Amino acid sequence: MSDILNNILAVKADEVAAAKKHRRLASLRSDVEGDAVLRAGLRGFEASLRNTIAAGRAGVIAEVKKASPSRGVLRENFRPANIAESYARHGAACLSVLTDAPFFQGSPEYLQQARAACEIPVLRKDFMVDMYQVYEARAMGADAILLIVAALDHGLMAEMEACAMELGMDVLVEVHDDDELTAALKLRTPLLGINNRNLRTFETSLQNTIGLLPRIPPGRLVVTESGIMSQDDVKRMRDANVHAFLVGEAFMRAPDPGVELARLFD
Repeated sequence: MSDILNNILAVKADEVAAAKKHRRLASLRSDVEGDAVLRAGLRGFEASLRNTIAAGRAGVIAEVKKASPSRGVLRENFRPANIAESYARHGAACLSVLTDAPFFQGSPEYLQQARAACEIPVLRKDFMVDMYQVYEARAMGADAILLIVAALDHGLMAEMEACAMELGMDVLVEVHDDDELTAALKLRTPLLGINNRNLRTFETSLQNTIGLLPRIPPGRLVVTESGIMSQDDVKRMRDANVHAFLVGEAFMRAPDPGVELARLFD
């Protein structure tokens, strides 16, 4: 595990502890489980990806991200609602919204603003280390959560997955290597993200996705993450029968993120 990731996880643990002091888990859980309107408003994240792919198009999870630890601020004029509307208009199947503040300058309010501006499902992208965050995700309106194998032991990861599914959310599990893939395949979720960014060096290589494909059983929906910067990258993935993509940086640096999405996946 990289020093960067260790630092993020330590900060995240402190952040969750502070949130629990502000509002107890029992109170948050009671509100989420008892809110019929919240549950009725769920949008199917996996279903949207699969339906888009079945229609012959790439299933794009378009990211709403202001900054990153490795690249700094990606978009100064950052308006989540406008970005989300543009993505939806130009063919995104789903959104991924960063809610981590210290490292990505994200916010739960960004997720809410983005989701209110469109009708496609939204994933809460954060570093999930505690069950509390699963309930937080549903309370803020997320339709799916991200679980990062490198950040979790299997027991907690399985509990968080079960909790998310009980609340009606989909789960995208993210791996970086063979050992993490072995752990991820023990989960129930069919959504398997392969991050092409090395957590130790922060370098990216699409070969990371290609190399793990032979080990992935039928029925899993592979999402290639990071490093998709050109139409050639898209073609390479689709030629390998990978049709779901999570893309952020390439869009965030463009004048109009949705127009760039349409161009990249034309």
